[in-house]
Amino acid sequence: MNFIRYHLAICMLMLVIGCQNQSTDIQTTEPADGTASKDRNMFGHSIPRGLTINEENLTPGYVMYAVPNSPFINLINRKGEVIHQWKSNYGTMHSYLLDDGSTIVCANDPDFPTFGEGGPYGRIQKITWDGKMLWDYEYATEDQIVHHDIAILPNGNILAIAYEVKSFDAAVARGRKAELTVADGPWLEKIIEIEPQGKQGGNIVWEWHLWDHLIQDLDPAKENYGSVKDHPELLDFNLGHELSPPISEDSLDILKKNGNAERNTTVGNRGSGIFHFNAINYNADLDQIALSSPSMNEIYVIDHSTTSEEAASHRGGRSGKGGDFLYRWGNPQNYQRGDSTDQQLFGQHDVRWIEKGKPGAGHLTVYNNHLPMGPDSMEYSAIYEIVPDMDESGNYRLADGQPFGPEGPIWTYIASDTISFYSSFISGVHRMANGNTFITEGARGRFFEVTPEGEIVWEYLNPFRGNILKPNGDSINPMFMTFSAFRSTFIPENHPAFQGKDLKPMDEQPEAYVESPPVQENN
Repeated sequence: MNFIRYHLAICMLMLVIGCQNQSTDIQTTEPADGTASKDRNMFGHSIPRGLTINEENLTPGYVMYAVPNSPFINLINRKGEVIHQWKSNYGTMHSYLLDDGSTIVCANDPDFPTFGEGGPYGRIQKITWDGKMLWDYEYATEDQIVHHDIAILPNGNILAIAYEVKSFDAAVARGRKAELTVADGPWLEKIIEIEPQGKQGGNIVWEWHLWDHLIQDLDPAKENYGSVKDHPELLDFNLGHELSPPISEDSLDILKKNGNAERNTTVGNRGSGIFHFNAINYNADLDQIALSSPSMNEIYVIDHSTTSEEAASHRGGRSGKGGDFLYRWGNPQNYQRGDSTDQQLFGQHDVRWIEKGKPGAGHLTVYNNHLPMGPDSMEYSAIYEIVPDMDESGNYRLADGQPFGPEGPIWTYIASDTISFYSSFISGVHRMANGNTFITEGARGRFFEVTPEGEIVWEYLNPFRGNILKPNGDSINPMFMTFSAFRSTFIPENHPAFQGKDLKPMDEQPEAYVESPPVQENN
């Protein structure tokens, strides 16, 4: 089940059972011996929060994350104390720390038009350590919007994932089946490189469009017709999200009222984000970009050394392949070189290369969100580390008729009982310099560090939530994503951003969010 259908199923369940003011989770307390019952609490309601595990001799450092429904980015120490906050003038999705102590923030502009799915935010901001807004760049129109994730380049430019609207007629003319196409047309993915200018400006100095790298095997009269199996460097345009079931305006209004549909969702654009990229990462040595599509259950690598013109073609750049996929992994049935038994990724998030100087440097890590039916007959999450198969020249190997390797990850983390580690969406992972791995279990707002052997040595559950209101002044229902975090980042103590900074706990700690007690039904 892909992310959107899973997410919708949860939302519809909430609506049907009328749990607008109480948790939709199965409430459980894990036994003291570490084993878990077959019940679980994916959103972390009514369980202890804050610091829960803090072993000795940990790598000194801090954790940065965006407080849900809040303008604040928190920086906490190993004791779980907030030592610093950056503040946007909007809600924040997540951010990246720069060497000077400022942070680049994905800020959720509440007034962006058109786009009605989770993930679009519309603004990228740069905020100094002492709270000054240096840059506030808006990329949100009726036709395009930045969404989900960004990557900071060594020159200070910013790579951002963006949607671009394509009409129904244009999509069908490009070879997408009409019966798979939403009435308002799909939103296709693109990558833009932004060169910040002044306090609000930005030049787009490079761009890549998925639209230029589609193939279809249905209509020979169309220019992008071809054999999907013979062209794994291209994406089959007739994959992606299926059409959502028809819905009336009245039913959609009810979903919005209950917080189960985005404010810009319409009966004509439900499911427009058919490929739904959710992560971007940059490798400076390779000059390549890694991308994640949970809808496709697949990760991709493209060449950044191209010009924009070459990126729109199938030639050019260091690879000589223009903007085509250099590598893809996770679901070879997408290019007809495997079947469902070969699928390895399931709604994954946060693909990134392990950085230089860290164990596994050059490998890729990914948070594999919802693997199907583990030993306990419930979906579960896993962390994968994979080694792409490359030759001496840095080209990705691909045998004729075979899928991209590897056959599987070289390292995996799952909970010993499988079911106690699970987030069906959002979430993240990255390798630490000591060889441990730092994980964000997003739905629950749980951040933890595991050793290569899978031992949890540090764990913290976000206890905070803000009180941002809707544009019309209405409150935002805290259920069910009360404490959720898109991603968190471990930052070592010796990071340049901390030089000369006061890193003592704030005198007045933020107030923890207190959940309303569950509604008690009378028998």
